[in-house]
Amino acid sequence: MTTFRSVCVFCGSRSGTDPAHASEARALGRTIAENGWRLVYGAGDVGLMGETARATITAGAAPMGVIPTHLLNREKGKRELSQLVITENMHERKKVMFMNSDAIVVLPGGAGSLDEFFEVLTWRQIGLHTKPIFLLNTNGYWNPLLALLEHIIAQGFAENSLRDFYSVVADTPSLATALRTALS
Repeated sequence: MTTFRSVCVFCGSRSGTDPAHASEARALGRTIAENGWRLVYGAGDVGLMGETARATITAGAAPMGVIPTHLLNREKGKRELSQLVITENMHERKKVMFMNSDAIVVLPGGAGSLDEFFEVLTWRQIGLHTKPIFLLNTNGYWNPLLALLEHIIAQGFAENSLRDFYSVVADTPSLATALRTALS
């Protein structure tokens, strides 16, 4: 019996200025579908969220979307999903997304994506889960974050082991390989 696997994708509700971000989001959506995984994402139809979801659906998979009521209009909540969960707030959204996934991927994004990354990273650091966390570092987008994490370690606010709780991948093919290994 094959075990069903889900990949939680945290990413921007905007596309950013580098077209490579949208291209990678679409490639990730296709990769998720081609591997028989389920996309768990923020249910928006805008930005990198929308790009990832549309590519997943076009490639034949049925994503699960999770969105708080206050963002339904702003993020143009997709209604044609196999499963749509509407939460009361952002905290509940993150929890539902996390609980319904086997791995976490963070694409480029803003403050919300950083919040989501740091929450799952903190949970991993304090032993609440062992799910793999991947940063898709398209064109070096996350380099400043990686420098900050190194600074945090160097300044004694985290152990060296913090580096063990996330993986950095440069592109979707590398991410696909890492996910296949992690989800096998």
